[in-house]
Amino acid sequence: RADVALAMINKLYGIERDLKDVTDDQRFAGRQAQSLPVLTQLKSWLEKTLPQVTAQSALGKAVHYLGNNWSRLERYIEAGFLPIDNNAAERAIKPFVIGRKAWLFSDTPKGAAASAQLYSLIETAKANGQEPYAWLRHVLERLPLAESVEDFEALLPWNGRAS
Repeated sequence: RADVALAMINKLYGIERDLKDVTDDQRFAGRQAQSLPVLTQLKSWLEKTLPQVTAQSALGKAVHYLGNNWSRLERYIEAGFLPIDNNAAERAIKPFVIGRKAWLFSDTPKGAAASAQLYSLIETAKANGQEPYAWLRHVLERLPLAESVEDFEALLPWNGRAS
């Protein structure tokens, strides 16, 4: 029975791959035309399957999880700019999860905070298409010269390229 749901979920991801390089408006329209019917089928499968499985079985746990999170799953079809999943966010925080172990052994709370802040700067740079070392060097060279709000904003990773 799980194969049916997995096939539909696979189809949803296939639709997303096909819509990857279009505008948000086009993605929204594509989702309404292609993804919404698949989600409707998946919801029907879920409602049919939910009472037929025990909550303790592997399928039951998966089905109950899907049922409990249904509103979160279908949210992405409400707008073209919303991602189908949070994988990008998961990848972005992975260094923090790995860093947590290192922070346990930081000499001081301030040292741990500094490490966390540095991770945040690096991941923000990556998320905005910057090479972290080049961007940090660019910012740290220009930061002492910044005097206005505009000067500081120009250093943000989404406001230009490090030179």
